[in-house]
Amino acid sequence: MEKFPRGKSAIVGAATFGMGEAHGYKAMDLVARSAHLALADANLKLSDVDGLFVCTGDDALSGLAAAEYLGIRPRFTDNNRTGGSAFFSHAINAAILLEMGYIDTALICYGSNQRTGAGGLVSMRQASPYEKPYRPMNPLSSYALAAARHMYEFGTTETHLAEVAVAARAWANLNPDAFMFGKGELTIEDCISSRMVSDPLRKTDCCLITDGGAAIVMTRADRAKDLVKKPVYLLGGAAAVWHSNVDQMENLTVTPAVESGQRAFALSGYKPADMDVVNVYDAFSINTILFLEDLGFCPKGEGGNFVAGGAIAPGGSLPVNTNGGGLSCCHPGMYGLFTIIENCMQLRGEAGLRQVANANLAVSHGNGGTLSSEATLVLGTESTL
Repeated sequence: MEKFPRGKSAIVGAATFGMGEAHGYKAMDLVARSAHLALADANLKLSDVDGLFVCTGDDALSGLAAAEYLGIRPRFTDNNRTGGSAFFSHAINAAILLEMGYIDTALICYGSNQRTGAGGLVSMRQASPYEKPYRPMNPLSSYALAAARHMYEFGTTETHLAEVAVAARAWANLNPDAFMFGKGELTIEDCISSRMVSDPLRKTDCCLITDGGAAIVMTRADRAKDLVKKPVYLLGGAAAVWHSNVDQMENLTVTPAVESGQRAFALSGYKPADMDVVNVYDAFSINTILFLEDLGFCPKGEGGNFVAGGAIAPGGSLPVNTNGGGLSCCHPGMYGLFTIIENCMQLRGEAGLRQVANANLAVSHGNGGTLSSEATLVLGTESTL
């Protein structure tokens, strides 16, 4: 029987900084700015932090660099590097360590200046020798391969992919912090006529390239009740790694989210149908379809029809990627932590025009590598304990 400290820890501070373009800031500057804002949000100080969890794309030893930059000496540091799913594993480890009494305050943070300072997408991986002769545009071509297979097996169409991008833009238009806020409506026709980048994925199927920092603060549930902000409780969390390179996937249409989602929901005591808000790592439009299937929101192969007709857009049956996601809000290299922060905003009732009414349960899902590492968190308000 798998054990997890359900509801014994909570997120008590959350913040972003520099989403979009942060001229003059290095990645660690964005980490630090976000950390300070998240601690202020929790009414805590840097001196309270004794657990530091960080992963950046430009520093393999960012756990050391962040501690030095922030001027703290944590009891425990975690620099797990599975890409966008890393921060979910950080939260799981933090929950366990908090329950054990090993640490009292966990800071989980990230930053990237890939748009203004790094000259494009951040990559920490070497090309697979089996893929390199075909000169793929990775990671894009790996996701294109999964999309093509999903289309072949299940009849998923370009219109289905476009529905994901259109919904993301509609949410971003309600989020003043989103990079695409105010850039206008995106239509199905706009998507289908946009430039092909790696067949079958077009420009609108691909994530943004932005800067951005993010941070959350976690502590034990009993302490969380005494702090300023409404606590967001971690009810269940799980991670799964099945491969590194996409050429090693047994089935291009099934991801490790099947495992991480099933375990996370089981630990939380809730099911996908109970969720009020869903935020998943949408580096590409096919991700949203794959993850909605694998997390159990619809059967395998039905993701295209599930998102059709604005079902995941504002006013639809299931609010998905309510900040605009990686497609229209921000994507600073590793987007995973931003899904957690958006769910915190929703569960605290602080999401403004995009606020989902009566939101008490939310799921965040992170993706690392090329559908390689998946991790899932189920979050809830006090009423869900």
